[in-house]
Amino acid sequence: MSIIDSVRNALVPVHREGYKFVAIFFGVSILLGWIADPLFWIGMVLTAWCAYFFRDPERVTPLDEDLVISPADGRVSSVVRMLPPPELGLGTDEMLRISVFMNVFDCHVNRAPVKGRVVRKVHSQGSFLNAELDKASTENERSGLVIDTTRHGEIGVVQIAGLVARRILCWAEQNEQLDAGERFGLIRFGSRLDVFLPASARSLVSVGQTAIAGETMLAEFGSDKGPVVSRRD
Repeated sequence: MSIIDSVRNALVPVHREGYKFVAIFFGVSILLGWIADPLFWIGMVLTAWCAYFFRDPERVTPLDEDLVISPADGRVSSVVRMLPPPELGLGTDEMLRISVFMNVFDCHVNRAPVKGRVVRKVHSQGSFLNAELDKASTENERSGLVIDTTRHGEIGVVQIAGLVARRILCWAEQNEQLDAGERFGLIRFGSRLDVFLPASARSLVSVGQTAIAGETMLAEFGSDKGPVVSRRD
């Protein structure tokens, strides 16, 4: 392997949604450098952070339709049973909700937690409360997908805006087929994702645990488990 290949493999690519922000940060750094040298270097540090924020690493996703994979990098902030947001149309029975909170240093590319077809896509206006608050699920601005897994019914995944996050991007569209671990959205800058699962699902994580999008197994639908293989993406 050449040195160039080694460097390329070591560098994590920046998602295209971040290109303009990195360019803006860099341009401002140049302007600040005309005022004072220390300001230029402060700007370059912030430019590096911006590129780091929009990083889009490859992930190795378990290929098992009985598993629910984390849709986000971050900290598991809640594992509870509660009613799903009414706009998802998932009924009036309690579901298992697993929440993953992303801070401004986590990778913010969101990935599908399961394989299935998007049967509903809804966007709800709301507040910009601290995304760690429990009421953020129903009061904050959010974008939700309902995915039909075929084998295990419908599940919901909700991108929730927070104090700093003011822009939710969701590229998945209704009737689109998603693979588990496939990229479907991004939130700027820092927020939370909720996954709503049938009450019979069993959580595999606990509050405070670190989750990795596309890799960490959050829950399982069934108990009869066979060998788990992975898909690199």
